[in-house]
Amino acid sequence: MGNFYLAEAPSVTDDPRQEHWLAEAVALARKNVADGGGPFGALIVRGEEVLGKGVNRVTRDNDPTAHAEVCAIRAAAHALGDFRLTGTVLYTSCEPCPLCLAAALWARVDRVVYAADRHDAARGGFDDLAFYELFARPRSEWATPVLPLEVPGAVAPFDDWLARPDREAY
Repeated sequence: MGNFYLAEAPSVTDDPRQEHWLAEAVALARKNVADGGGPFGALIVRGEEVLGKGVNRVTRDNDPTAHAEVCAIRAAAHALGDFRLTGTVLYTSCEPCPLCLAAALWARVDRVVYAADRHDAARGGFDDLAFYELFARPRSEWATPVLPLEVPGAVAPFDDWLARPDREAY
């Protein structure tokens, strides 16, 4: 994670087409609702090219990670044949939940631009706001315990990884 640093935030108006891309993400979300899915849509864009699109497929696929942003990231990475999405922008119909925000950071997108926010998602019955609030509290206060347990060899996979001269860092 050493590649992340604090930088001056770019202006939201830097890209004259961003309203177009956000409108497309919102249209994807609305179509997904009409098709029986969740109210989220996302695009990964590089320049003028859409590299990946995604809609919320959680209930359709019985996959709690099949959020619109994650699906768009997966599609773009597949299309590029690379897990690094540097040089791209994630446009999403709603502020990414912590899962999707982390996925965008792992994918190394250059920027995330969203339309509705976590409060709008909460009004719609989604847990985004609750998760953001949970992560701001000490883990000792969480309803779901997240606990370390020491076992022999716990760091061995990292030692094995570091010993591989052909490893591809990410």
